[in-house]
Amino acid sequence: MEIRLVLNYNKTRTINVSTLEGNALEAIIGAIYLDGGYDNAKQSLNNFVFRKYLNFNKLLEEEIDFKSKLFIWCQRKKLNLDFIVLKEHHDSVQWNYEIKVVINHKEFGRGIGFSKKTAEQEAAKQTLQLIGEI
Repeated sequence: MEIRLVLNYNKTRTINVSTLEGNALEAIIGAIYLDGGYDNAKQSLNNFVFRKYLNFNKLLEEEIDFKSKLFIWCQRKKLNLDFIVLKEHHDSVQWNYEIKVVINHKEFGRGIGFSKKTAEQEAAKQTLQLIGEI
């Protein structure tokens, strides 16, 4: 879901709600840390968030993303991994990115997306397919 805000001078800005939620959670965790310190923040998160709302086993099975899988694969094989931005383009509405994966100076997959993260995920997925890992 996207929300469009109208700013001063008739400029518009698109906000992705999923990143907004993540940023809000990060801000809350940061506030708890700044208010009570590391140990209190850890205890509060463990007791009131993680234990009540997260199933870590299910999360690990479902949420390891393509970029993480590719990093793990490269680390096991002691290979250098880079994500290189090929293009950044902004039309009047949003940004578009094209990113390529380079492993040990050899180009593999490419990805395109409205955010760098999305483009990196697509490039990592394509790379994992090329190397036969998915």
